[in-house]
Amino acid sequence: MTDLTAIIAQAKSKFDLTDPADQQTLYPLAEALLAFTTANGTEAMETAAQTADAPLEFKIAAKLVHSRRFMERVDRPLNLAVVFAMWGEQNRLRPRSADNPNGEDLLRIKVEQLTWATQNTPVEWTLYAVDDGCPYDSGRIAKEMIQPHPAKDKVKVLFLADGISAKTGPLRELNSVNDSRKGGAIIYGCQQAIEDGADAVIYTDADNSVHLGQIGLLLQPYVDDQKRVVLGNRKHPQAVLVKQESRWGIGIKLLRHMQRMIGRAIFSEGIRDSQAAFKLYDRHVLQKIIETPSVFDFSFDTDWIAAVLAMEEPYVTVPFAFVDSFAESASIVQGPMTTWETLLKGLATAVRKRGISHNEAMARVLDEEIHSSEDLDLLINHLPPALEQATDQDFGDPAVMSPEAVQEWIQFRKAEAFKG
Repeated sequence: MTDLTAIIAQAKSKFDLTDPADQQTLYPLAEALLAFTTANGTEAMETAAQTADAPLEFKIAAKLVHSRRFMERVDRPLNLAVVFAMWGEQNRLRPRSADNPNGEDLLRIKVEQLTWATQNTPVEWTLYAVDDGCPYDSGRIAKEMIQPHPAKDKVKVLFLADGISAKTGPLRELNSVNDSRKGGAIIYGCQQAIEDGADAVIYTDADNSVHLGQIGLLLQPYVDDQKRVVLGNRKHPQAVLVKQESRWGIGIKLLRHMQRMIGRAIFSEGIRDSQAAFKLYDRHVLQKIIETPSVFDFSFDTDWIAAVLAMEEPYVTVPFAFVDSFAESASIVQGPMTTWETLLKGLATAVRKRGISHNEAMARVLDEEIHSSEDLDLLINHLPPALEQATDQDFGDPAVMSPEAVQEWIQFRKAEAFKG
């Protein structure tokens, strides 16, 4: 235990995604923990990582250890694809500097993480970075950043514009890149990965919020338990979550209540973190999901989960570490309520098209009352009395606040705004 105490003492209490030093010191910490757990087992590390005052860097490293422990015992070849979309990533693609304070060097960092996770294993990987019609040339910048890297052949930079000309296939309904908001780019990346022979596809976000050294956490149930769908879960008690929740007003409780009523089949199954950008899909399941996408925007996550439920495909959720990349977040750049409008509208579309159980009364209220993000702006800083004492477990329960009561509240907030 003395050795573990000494290792923990070296760990930092904060983790800065823009600081190259933080990215690098994580590896020797994880290697020290790997050596400790080889000699002593993982129980002491697991117990220490769950304590409230454990340093953040140690908690992240513990997840890397779990991942790497599994990767070391993979005994058959696996061809893995990792896909992410790029829009407005011109700053995070480049390293941090005086004139680029939010730089994360994201592409090269992801390559380093995947290299560390898979070294001396039979797991091969390809990273697919897909430009979603970015007006700031994210794709071009990504090509420039990876060109000098020795692992450049393991990275494919794609452009959604090249994939939307087909009159058949999953992207046939897109007339231009402007018809996609992330979902189209992810689908295009997945198409290419499947065509290239990937056994499974992991998708993540462009930023470095998710350390890809954790891929073993997704691969373990895929390999050991033959689960063809593995969903990352930041809400699990054993997850590591650093997130800027303060970005939302108190009315976020109402939006989540509406979301869980509309997506009843998803959230009643215990999938509390539908938007986590760390999920694995087997190629055969994924092919079926993307044959007929319901949406091409930020809500594609819930569309895919709805498809999994409609197919009655078994799945599992796993905890992982996530550090929010807040400054350049799309919800900040494009507006939080623009994002939430997309999520709610897309969810209603998905559950209807996929034919899974949902609260249609709540979906109709959404249709009738929410016509733009401006309507949600009227709700986000106000909380209906019915939800003042509501906990996370209460969200989505119509007995707590019915669709009719939600509609009355929305109409009341609109009337108050009109008076003002």
